Amino acid sequence: MFDLIIMLSRYVFVLYIILFLWQGIVYIAYEQGGFLGNPYSAVSMQRRIVVLMHITAFLVLSYNPETHLFDWKTLGFGAVSFGFLLMSVRLLDRYYYEGCPLIWTGMLFLMDVSLIMLQRLSPALAYRQLVWMCIGLAGMLFLPFFFRLIPRFEIFEWAYIIVCYGLLLCTNFFGVEKGGSTNWLSFGPEAFRITFQPSEIVKFLFVFYLASVFRKRVEWKEFLTTGFLSAGLVLLLVMQKDLGSALIFVMTYMVLLYIATANEFLFLLGMGGASIAAMGAYKLFSHVRVRVAAWQNPWADIDTGGYQIVSALFAITTWGLLGSGLTKGMPKSIPVVESDMIFAAICEEFGVIFGAGLIGIFIMLLYRGVRIALDCKRRYYSILAAGVTTMISFQAFVILGGVIKLIPLTGVTLPFVSYGGSSVLVSLMMIGLLQWVCVYCEQHYREEQLPSEQLGMERSGADE
Repeated sequence: MFDLIIMLSRYVFVLYIILFLWQGIVYIAYEQGGFLGNPYSAVSMQRRIVVLMHITAFLVLSYNPETHLFDWKTLGFGAVSFGFLLMSVRLLDRYYYEGCPLIWTGMLFLMDVSLIMLQRLSPALAYRQLVWMCIGLAGMLFLPFFFRLIPRFEIFEWAYIIVCYGLLLCTNFFGVEKGGSTNWLSFGPEAFRITFQPSEIVKFLFVFYLASVFRKRVEWKEFLTTGFLSAGLVLLLVMQKDLGSALIFVMTYMVLLYIATANEFLFLLGMGGASIAAMGAYKLFSHVRVRVAAWQNPWADIDTGGYQIVSALFAITTWGLLGSGLTKGMPKSIPVVESDMIFAAICEEFGVIFGAGLIGIFIMLLYRGVRIALDCKRRYYSILAAGVTTMISFQAFVILGGVIKLIPLTGVTLPFVSYGGSSVLVSLMMIGLLQWVCVYCEQHYREEQLPSEQLGMERSGADE
């Protein structure tokens, strides 16, 4: 009987994500002048879908078919994480009430999928992930107060890049190896050891640095200086074998450069330089050659270098469009499944349609971020929004492309979904920054409109 319920739940989860994306289309259509339904009801429905998905998944996860009883630890964690989701909605509505609701619902959906899959893979990791999500939420709520204290934080451009170099140099000298990359710092006693990736924090600061530089007119001097300093950060990341972050930094720099200058020659020059550097890295660093070889033909070295990507491909394709059903797959056989390869585990148990829906949610976040960047009248904040959107979008593309063998696999996390304290924290802070820019633009637009409306009223009174 329980197996039948799991088989039916596959259709339910697919229905959840299809309805979720449809409600997003309803909201966007209303903004564009069309009408497919009430936009406020659409957002409310998205929130209900997240709640229903959470309840359905944890009922399945907590049931033990051997004893025919529910596991109270799993149910308890489901209840606590459910309370976290509800609290997040209330607090974000209060402190970012003028932000984009689609960004909030998309973020919460992805976070809920993360908690569900991590509970399936390793309950201990799910508990830690929830703690980091709580810390990230607290950081998001603190951002508006921080920005009010320092209204002109674009003047600290040199401070941002100095801290970036400081963090990465510390990692090069004192970093510990994990997953083949020496991009972690660890400190504290063994019982309470804290491990984090400085490159995640550097991503956040790097966006601030580029926005601070590109807010002004970019001459050759600024282009060469910024390009040289950015290339230095990328080189440090390559030396740490953190190829995914290096690629994200390069693409973020190139996109913001083109946005700031609209100069095709500079963009092509930068891409040419990045291509030459990539070929040089391939010749100089053996780990780059190993990743490329595994991408070209993982079956040639299936026992070692190609095993991870082959396992992921089997997981994605074996169970088809609807998946094996939650708890019925074998995701733990995939190396580093909780972080790098979690998308493969999701596709295995929730199905390819559900996985495609997750990609659709990332596309929705990309679209909303682009709209915020375009609507913002202040150049600095517009570039900030563009930088955050580019960073999150390329990170998702890099890991999703690597898992499905579109590009060489690199060890980065899927934003909001993969396990990783520093990754979740920084991703949430980036979304908080994006929403703060959205709120600022809305308030600034209102302040600009108010004087003109008052002037119109005064003229009308004078005519009378």
